[in-house]
Amino acid sequence: MKVHFLGTAAFEGIPSMFCRCDLCQKAKQLGGKNIRTRTSVMIDDELKVDFPPDTYLHMLRDQLDLETIRDLVLTHSHSDHLYAEDLLARYPGYARSSEHKIGVYGNDLSILKCREVLGTGKDKFDLRRVVPFRRTELQTASIVPLPAYHDQKETCLIYYIEKNGKAILYGHDSGWFPDETWEWLRDKKLDLAILECTSGWLDASTHMNIESTVRTKERFVEWNMLQLGGQVVVTHFSHNAHLLHEDLLAIFGPHEITVAYDGMVLQI
Repeated sequence: MKVHFLGTAAFEGIPSMFCRCDLCQKAKQLGGKNIRTRTSVMIDDELKVDFPPDTYLHMLRDQLDLETIRDLVLTHSHSDHLYAEDLLARYPGYARSSEHKIGVYGNDLSILKCREVLGTGKDKFDLRRVVPFRRTELQTASIVPLPAYHDQKETCLIYYIEKNGKAILYGHDSGWFPDETWEWLRDKKLDLAILECTSGWLDASTHMNIESTVRTKERFVEWNMLQLGGQVVVTHFSHNAHLLHEDLLAIFGPHEITVAYDGMVLQI
């Protein structure tokens, strides 16, 4: 299974547009893996998680054919995870797109946001609300939405994804997972867990910081939740953490946690 990390930053991106902090200035100078766009992943070129405003840039940079997407899974409605206006570009008059419908799955607010832009989806999108703990069969995979701890104004979700005999936990945006989410996950065996570390060394609640990311990995190990060769990857970094890519490698390397960067491809 191919897991392509398209973007690895939090809302602001790195460097942030209007920021003169030391981290943003260094990122501009160093470039490379220190340049981070808003977070999304693509699985096997057909299942996309989140649709940030940098999707157009991802298409150009990584030479993506977005018409290979069959399913789009949304974690929540925040603008760095869902820029629904760009989905309109698939409609006739804007593009000569394929005939297949892209399945779009998310919570109430995410689907409402899509409907406000797309209407019913016409013949291009199939908009579906998902419910926590209820398994949903997609065109490309099977998912179970799980409650996140993020924004109390909506039911933010993380996802357990099964595809081609592999299991992935897409675990952000979220702080420490709610107890009911941990209980559901307890007996699962993961080939890949994707976590966040928005806050660096700063205190965090609705996002994870270094301490909670490491503690989550430790619980995976304690509960024997990782398959032999299972990997843990960390992504969704904020410039407010003031950590360059090399700093993150030094922090997470001893814990055998892989630090994602824009364009990174994993084979699991």
